[in-house]
Amino acid sequence: MRKPLVLPAISVNASILPGCWATIYHALPPVILTGINGLMRFSLRALLVALVLLSGAVPARAHEPVRDMLDAATAFLTALTPEQKAKASYPLTDAERENWYFIPKDRAGLWFQAMTPAQHDLALALLRSGLSQRGYAKAEAIMALENVLKELESGAARRDPTHYYVTIFATPAAGASWGWRFEGHHISLNFTIVNGEHVSVTPSFLGSNPAEVRSGPKQGLRVLGEEEDLGHALVNSLDDAQRRVAVVDVKAPGEMITSNNHRADPLAPAGLAVAQMTPPQREQFLALLKLYITRYRGEIADEALAKIMAAGWEKVHFAWAGGLGKTDGHYYRIQGPTFLIEYDKTQNDANHTHTVWRDFAGDFGRDLLREHYEKDHAK
Repeated sequence: MRKPLVLPAISVNASILPGCWATIYHALPPVILTGINGLMRFSLRALLVALVLLSGAVPARAHEPVRDMLDAATAFLTALTPEQKAKASYPLTDAERENWYFIPKDRAGLWFQAMTPAQHDLALALLRSGLSQRGYAKAEAIMALENVLKELESGAARRDPTHYYVTIFATPAAGASWGWRFEGHHISLNFTIVNGEHVSVTPSFLGSNPAEVRSGPKQGLRVLGEEEDLGHALVNSLDDAQRRVAVVDVKAPGEMITSNNHRADPLAPAGLAVAQMTPPQREQFLALLKLYITRYRGEIADEALAKIMAAGWEKVHFAWAGGLGKTDGHYYRIQGPTFLIEYDKTQNDANHTHTVWRDFAGDFGRDLLREHYEKDHAK
């Protein structure tokens, strides 16, 4: 009987790993092994994805979500009239694909009000095809908050739970490159599928206004409460020396620093690195990071986390600005070599939350599309 392969903090029987992956694992440098240690606590499937990426072998793929998104997008488009389809469809190379925003405004695409009930259901099925159950529940709750805002603002017309749009970029097809967007107030979800294999999901924005519903039937609802609570728990777990590095400003910015910029660049100061955290703090930090990534289907989340770990878990930083109390306006960011997550809760007397996940090279699938085009030109 073969002995189990012992990895950091977990024991896995070697029979469930191809032999080559065990060899690759033991050949990895310590900094990567530390990242894999955290990844193992996420899932074994994520470890396999990371080993594939790090080995330079066959690229990781999220086949099942791609198939589901393709089926859902095709069903949605098939149900539209020619006029509706024209409104919903754009070329993949159209500048509109990067014209994303999170405020209440008219958008390009087909909005809920222009859909029949059956078409509306198909639009929501497309949304479900890319998100986890938890992510979809958050998106649904955010749309429902429009009714709360309408009541708080005495029936303001701009508060409308049907003011959300679906936009398809290129013709969805097996093996093809295409994309889709679901967007409206406080939701901007941008999916790019490359070669029918790889999925990019950034920029990814969710917001909540109010952050906490304080009256009415939904009193107590906090759609993004976990993101707030885990951030507070982490910053309040820091000792004085750690806090001097992590807290980069006593005043929080009034908005996410990258806003709706087409591209996001690394922000400074970076804050406190994972390498400077205690083991329990690292666990808290990983749990906070996962809240954002696991808004998406498991296969997509695993691939995203594997990419972060491959770039260096020890190099990921946590920065905080603003007060440390629950009612204080505050901001934090999670930043690594390849990505940035921003959280801001300052507006409306610190009862209005914005969150975004950006990829420095991969927003709108730029890195994947560039690689795809380069390979095509090399043929």
